[in-house]
Amino acid sequence: MRKATTTIADVARRANVSTATAGRVLGNYGYASEAVRKKVQKAAHELGYRPNHLARSLIRGETRTIGVVIGDIQSPFYARIIRGISDVAQSSEIGLIITNSDEVVDLERKSVELLMDKKVDGMIVSPCDTINAAHLRAAHEAGVPMVLIDRRVRGLDVDSISLDNVGSARAGVADLLRAGHRRIALVAELAGTGGMTLDRIMTTSPPGPPDIHFHYPSWQRLLGYLLAHHDAGIAPQPEMICQVKSYSAKVAAEKAVKILRSDAPPTAIFTADGVMSAGVMAATKEVGARIPDDISLLCFDDMDWMEFMVPGIDAISQPRMQMGQMAARLLMEQISQPDAEPRVMEMVPRHIQRGSIRALLPREEGRGGAAL
Repeated sequence: MRKATTTIADVARRANVSTATAGRVLGNYGYASEAVRKKVQKAAHELGYRPNHLARSLIRGETRTIGVVIGDIQSPFYARIIRGISDVAQSSEIGLIITNSDEVVDLERKSVELLMDKKVDGMIVSPCDTINAAHLRAAHEAGVPMVLIDRRVRGLDVDSISLDNVGSARAGVADLLRAGHRRIALVAELAGTGGMTLDRIMTTSPPGPPDIHFHYPSWQRLLGYLLAHHDAGIAPQPEMICQVKSYSAKVAAEKAVKILRSDAPPTAIFTADGVMSAGVMAATKEVGARIPDDISLLCFDDMDWMEFMVPGIDAISQPRMQMGQMAARLLMEQISQPDAEPRVMEMVPRHIQRGSIRALLPREEGRGGAAL
């Protein structure tokens, strides 16, 4: 009867070599002739030998595992990022431990502690606390290699990869303004830590608060929205900004319905992420607004369903998979070169045009759409 666990000694006896020789072959270190190597590998295969990765990890001081902490595993945005991370990790024969924070600092802290307890070689984190993040600072000080994705943390000098949120939102809203729209609603989450408020960002723009890159992406996209208006010499209208304060499609829909049914509704809507876009689509259905006849729509982040709508929905497409791939590569480089200088990288999204933006006629410019 085969033993529950086959050891190197078992393989050595089967191959009629010393345990040290079998260890060199199976561990892929030191010298062994080709004939001996084949004998040992044949014996290992026949006995069903599996290497003890835990023991090897303890000896080498590595686990060949990386951890990922993201806000919402169900989110299409994070799903594509995880796929990118997974592709790179798999090609390098590195395992993944994926955890979910639900955008709650306590849950994120517990996830980071779990990954540290598991002795992961490094971690990729989308931080929900971008200002304090004591748990991330503690992990960094403990020597854990770390890459931040989508968001940065003020004063935490580690590799990060995010998007040019300000520039891409600025360009997208500029497209709406060039199409003649003057009442452009923004539907955005606009929550997070750090004390950012609508009053603060609107009174300091342009060029905007100097610490804008340490706040949630929705605040950066709001700044882009404001700067596009400034560039065009058009004063933004505070009543057009819908602050949802949570990643909730339901609440976003409620906000959008309210502004679409107002006495002076927008002629266009710019959404700050995929969740907000889903809420706005529900709102247009509820009020019976036709896209783009009654309301033009530009969404930040390209969701799969946008391509199949009639008409298709214009989107600022984030390179989500590439972000995940880049984050994984940065982490692996950091693991192998721990003394390298931290890198801050920004990727540029692209505007996909599908027909959801209608150019207004001259007589329509400056007027709100029909109240519904």
